[in-house]
Amino acid sequence: MHSFPEPALAMVETMRKAADADPERAVSFQGCPGANSHRAATEAASDYLPLPCFSFADAIDAVKEGVAACAMIPIDNSQAGRVADIHFLLPESGLYIVGEHFMDIHHALMATNTKGPFTAAYSHPHALSQSRHYLRERGMTPLSFADTAGAAAHVADMGDPSFAAIAPALAADLYGLKIVENNVEDAADNTTRFVVLAREPLDPASLNGQIAMTTFVFEVKNIPAALYKAMGGFATNGVNMTKLESYQKGASFSATTFYADIVGTPGDPAVDRALDELAFHCKELRILGSYLQARPRG
Repeated sequence: MHSFPEPALAMVETMRKAADADPERAVSFQGCPGANSHRAATEAASDYLPLPCFSFADAIDAVKEGVAACAMIPIDNSQAGRVADIHFLLPESGLYIVGEHFMDIHHALMATNTKGPFTAAYSHPHALSQSRHYLRERGMTPLSFADTAGAAAHVADMGDPSFAAIAPALAADLYGLKIVENNVEDAADNTTRFVVLAREPLDPASLNGQIAMTTFVFEVKNIPAALYKAMGGFATNGVNMTKLESYQKGASFSATTFYADIVGTPGDPAVDRALDELAFHCKELRILGSYLQARPRG
């Protein structure tokens, strides 16, 4: 808790006590109260108790240790791409994706005053990336912080009128800052996709008759055209792959791991055939979960 900025500590403590009293209703998230992940947690599960955690690893550990029933984790953004470290943390976590949530992201520039001039703005790296043109045009230096609301709390704690924060408008109310300008994101359709992580996976059979997604990671054999061959089964079986990303595993640069989303679930004959063909060409294949589709793809 003491890694949070001073203005956030009392709120964090109150939320943690409530979650500790009823862990089966607790949803862990990374960041201070008022962060986008906090908003996503309450938006997707209004009857649950938000549990702020300093890092993504802490939010995941809260679920693994039974302190929270699930975690709300941002996985990628329409402007800034995938959230750093998540593709590494997910496969190693031992948790499963049981849901997804899409949320429109709107940032506000906030500070202790509205006059400026402001020399720099603190925020999470993703939020800074989503507002990079706005900052550049105004000559403001982007400064990274652990999360958006935490950046607001930090600026309030500093009390320096030349520093601002980029965060959800709610954070200004929570930490006593003034909003200089709303909607400072560079794209009006700025959207983040969150996933819900739990200790146990959903049974794919429970999703029958509904449009669902399946997420998995895999590592193909280190032979020519292995990825091309591995992907062929999805094309021939008519399975829609909506996401495919690669990332390096280890320092040898000889093994590439892929993260993928498909429409459909194991148990569907076409999906089973595609996954069987994928497994044949892989050194490793791990299903991270099947869950209801929150937004149509395509």
